[in-house]
Amino acid sequence: MSLDALPRPKNAKSDPATWTPGRRKRYGWLTTAALLVLMMVSWADKAILGIVAVPLMHDLHITPQQFGLLGSAVFMLFGIAQFVAAPIANRVKSKWILLTLCLIWSVAQVPIFVFASLPALWASRLVLGAGEGPLAPVIMHSVYKWFPAKRSATPAAVASSGVTLGIVAFAPVLAWVNAEFGWKSTFVFLAIVGVVWSILWLFIGKEGPYTSVQAELEIEGQAVKTLDTAKVQASDAPVRYMRSFLTPSWILAVLCSFFGYWTFTVATTWLPAYYENAMGMSTQQAGSLIALPAIWGFIATIGLSWLTEVLVNKGIPTRVSRGVVLGGAATFGGLMVIVGTLSNIDAVSIICFMFGFGTAPALFAVTYLVASEMTTIQQRGAVLQITNAFLTTGGLVAPMFVGFMIGSAAVPSAGYLNAFAYTGGALALIGVLSMIFINQQRDRTKLGLDLKLKA
Repeated sequence: MSLDALPRPKNAKSDPATWTPGRRKRYGWLTTAALLVLMMVSWADKAILGIVAVPLMHDLHITPQQFGLLGSAVFMLFGIAQFVAAPIANRVKSKWILLTLCLIWSVAQVPIFVFASLPALWASRLVLGAGEGPLAPVIMHSVYKWFPAKRSATPAAVASSGVTLGIVAFAPVLAWVNAEFGWKSTFVFLAIVGVVWSILWLFIGKEGPYTSVQAELEIEGQAVKTLDTAKVQASDAPVRYMRSFLTPSWILAVLCSFFGYWTFTVATTWLPAYYENAMGMSTQQAGSLIALPAIWGFIATIGLSWLTEVLVNKGIPTRVSRGVVLGGAATFGGLMVIVGTLSNIDAVSIICFMFGFGTAPALFAVTYLVASEMTTIQQRGAVLQITNAFLTTGGLVAPMFVGFMIGSAAVPSAGYLNAFAYTGGALALIGVLSMIFINQQRDRTKLGLDLKLKA
């Protein structure tokens, strides 16, 4: 079926498929920029607890174990929300899903400011997690729809870099608000930012036209030979979800980001407290230092995805251009965290933690690319939701794990370092396994998704 035969809106000018390539590209990047800001706000919401950890624990008389459980609270409904959102993501426009999620986050901040108690914090973090859970895969799915497959890695990485840029941009501001106006004011500030973004998104949000392999070929002006028609149709034919999820490539890619999520959540929840309690820094200094791994994370996120895109466009199979890159980055990040725990020099530890904890969020964008290869474009939204549901459970377990290790240690600093060492070791190990065993070409052939496109 040709693109001309597809249903059109009454005003064809509103259909991005009919736009000039330049206009479509510009609007795709505008959408990407807006989604980058949304991702930044999302991760500022997650990092805020670590930034205000010490005064919050002091004012509300919270133990390390309680704070660890509180840090995990945001992830308790994370996975459930994504399983609920999975079928919705394939049917409802991304614009409305993203708008709803952002408004939920803003409302979630209210109980903290009004009641300022441990139960209020619990309620707020649970609602926040339910609202933030589906975000990343919806953002990736939305960005992918604005660019052809061979040029989607870099814009997707830009949007994903909000994981780290949110901390770079907001951590110093939140640390200052905390120091000047008290820790409760930081939550109000983020609620206001969320409302402002929602208003702007009402005018900016729009769906992209790359909704299938057939649509991409038509839009890009690539003729499909008669002999290739069956392959094109096969690449758009539904694949059973369990077949996708049981491929070694999907499992290992998800495990890489599971431990990546674990690692970065440890950093955002506990690293400022470690700098303050073990290294003797002030609350503002410790809160600002968390920006260092975030800065490196931004560079690594863009760099890794740019590298995968360059390698793919040079004809290098994605088992190398994505699989080996993903596994190698995980190995590097884990080893740097371990070296940081072994160093007796604070400056060296801070630098190693910057590279180690900062590399972890760069894994997410590459994992999404690998996961998207294990399904069709039409099913991608749901597959990415399920992918994210599994990998983000690392954030559920990590804060509790570290909290109990600190609370049970004879010396708190030893508890921090032991938890960091276990975290780095797990990330490095799964990285090595991923470099060896991720092979999308093998798994795509088994799934019948063997169309020879640069995807």
